[in-house]
Amino acid sequence: MIVENVLPEDYEEMLHVWENSVRATHGFITEEDIEFFKPIIIEQAFPAVTLRCVKNDSGSIMGFLVVHDAKVEMLFILNEARGKGIGKNLLQYAIDQLGVTKVDVNEQNPLAVGFYEHMGFKVVSRSPLDDMGKPFPILHMTL
Repeated sequence: MIVENVLPEDYEEMLHVWENSVRATHGFITEEDIEFFKPIIIEQAFPAVTLRCVKNDSGSIMGFLVVHDAKVEMLFILNEARGKGIGKNLLQYAIDQLGVTKVDVNEQNPLAVGFYEHMGFKVVSRSPLDDMGKPFPILHMTL
């Protein structure tokens, strides 16, 4: 499994992976929330951060990672590719190659919380709102 750099022409496909993953794992996020976040992600977030992805043999993105200031900002895997080690591979790459030591996780996503705990992260604090002021509690975790 090779972790690759992301190019701007990959952004649309990454947004598809994000939406697919959110629909499968973030039952607390509404259609309105998804439509609210999509332009922010593609126009503001992706161009401003370090991006890496894993592609399948045919070149399709199966998962991606967003890092900024030693923190995982996003880690999303296509639902049909979950459980195949892609997330673990991307996170280990981020720790080893990008110096990641922190992650913020939606408290309402227990699978993600458990994944990061399994990878060695510990909860150090909690915020009742996400960065956009929405009522999605965030767990702040560090290695």
